[in-house]
Amino acid sequence: MRIRARWAAALIAGIALPALPGLGSSAPSQTPTATVTTPNVPVAVGPVPVAPAALLPGRVHVGMADQKPDMFSDDRFVSLGITNARLAIGWDAMGSSWQVQQLDEWLAGARALNVRPLISFGHSRTQRRAVPTPDRMASEFRKLRRRYPWVKTFAVWNEANHCGEPVCHKPQRVASYYRVMRAECPSCTILGPEILDMPNAIAYVRAFRRHLGFTPKIWGVHNYVEANRFKMTRLRALLEALPGANVWLTEVGGLVRRDNGSTTRIPEGPRHAGEVTRFLFDRIVPLNPRVKAVYIYHWNAGPVEATWDSGLITPGGKERSALFVLRRVLRFGLRPDAGYRVPTGR
Repeated sequence: MRIRARWAAALIAGIALPALPGLGSSAPSQTPTATVTTPNVPVAVGPVPVAPAALLPGRVHVGMADQKPDMFSDDRFVSLGITNARLAIGWDAMGSSWQVQQLDEWLAGARALNVRPLISFGHSRTQRRAVPTPDRMASEFRKLRRRYPWVKTFAVWNEANHCGEPVCHKPQRVASYYRVMRAECPSCTILGPEILDMPNAIAYVRAFRRHLGFTPKIWGVHNYVEANRFKMTRLRALLEALPGANVWLTEVGGLVRRDNGSTTRIPEGPRHAGEVTRFLFDRIVPLNPRVKAVYIYHWNAGPVEATWDSGLITPGGKERSALFVLRRVLRFGLRPDAGYRVPTGR
């Protein structure tokens, strides 16, 4: 196995990358035989020139959420000037060689472009229903911090209120994880649990706050359902339930195609995704000054057999209308009266 050719540019820029294979965005059915042979993390020798930082009025940061590192070697991504990106990992990823390989590759790409990572913990990729003790979570967090000490922003749990996650009925346990992560890294930015816009969202937030005893300053929200229905009702309710706290929309995007067996009906299609992206920036982001960041999910579509596609780039590498909208927003700012139309047929 070899390093992907796309990292050549990073090597030229003076980035020492690990000799590790790129494994993509989904866990293989069995652990690969390749192992990590070095504890060293790639170190950026100097900054790589990129476009101006993607920052909207009100100092709202624009980021990209994607499990794949492809965007970091795509000139179209670099030209946007996005300096924030999100990656979701299993809570026990540091004990798995293939997951560490994926982390090394993704974080090397981010660091080569001076992109600030947001790492979100979630279910184990090998024992999906396993729930770590607070001590075990502290140990795993410590391992991650030891290997990647330059990463300073974390979300305590990805979509904690969704029952695909083993903690959906355990807000008290998630509160304990928040405490240990704060104790392990007082200088880090630790988001409260990332909340999916489901009917149980408000109840979960209230239970978490009750068990923690205070309200974290920053929370993550995944407002896929309402954004794709051009609504903001639950987001308004979450903002009301989190007085004084800032909200980062850490996963949101216009749905192109979904085939994951869910019974929740959501509109989809390439043109729909472009219209959702415009609604996101025209209406959702300006909704409240406490909305401080938005991470688009995701950069490019996976293989055609993938069960979810909200990518700005097609599987064949062509740009979709959602990327057109994002470019205009980053160039001209939040302009509900801009009058541009979402292109058709992409």
